[in-house]
Amino acid sequence: MAARQPRLYFSFRSPYSWLAVERLTRALGRPQEALEFIPYWDPDARTEAALTARGGAFHYVQMSKPKHLYLLQDAKRQAQRLGLSMRWPIDIDPWWEVPHLGWLAAREQGAGEAFYREVIAARWQRGEDVCTPEVISEVAERAGVDPSVVLGAVEDESVRAAGANCLLRAYEEDIFGIPYLRLGPHRFWGVDRVDDFLAAYAERTGTPVAPPAVPAGVGGYDTDTGGGCG
Repeated sequence: MAARQPRLYFSFRSPYSWLAVERLTRALGRPQEALEFIPYWDPDARTEAALTARGGAFHYVQMSKPKHLYLLQDAKRQAQRLGLSMRWPIDIDPWWEVPHLGWLAAREQGAGEAFYREVIAARWQRGEDVCTPEVISEVAERAGVDPSVVLGAVEDESVRAAGANCLLRAYEEDIFGIPYLRLGPHRFWGVDRVDDFLAAYAERTGTPVAPPAVPAGVGGYDTDTGGGCG
């Protein structure tokens, strides 16, 4: 049996997911060519029902307010260490199907990588609400995708099914927080485990990988399982 492709569970909600992909990009160039990207998000009632019907559930536990306030500071600190500007978005009743199912639809159009970059730029660099049709429409245009295809993803049964299957895979692989990397039997949770993943990836593939230079002391950002998505 052929070895499974290394994979990354990511979320547009999580700043640590963004920072992890940034570090992977600096080390691998185009990580979406080397890894399977699998979206992970808080499902709406419709997605959750489809997930339950498949025998799955959602492992993620919402974080406490004190932890959230800590992450506001920590994520910005880590972004600065990577030389990245960050503008923290304000989420008001976010509908996470919009960007995540939109990404699945864009990927089907061959524009998953470009759409990902534009969502990240909108959310973490400009502080925009990527769960709104207006922002996602602009994101799609910048990524070279028909906005109607991306906006229609939430009502497209095939895209909905693909999304539920992504969350089912997360359930079956015991994914409880983001970012989460899998390489064979090895698991790497959190932005502070990216270098460990890169070392294991280089050993497995025989590909020389230079981990991105990150100042010592970045450290772990999260030591419990409640609210690991960031």
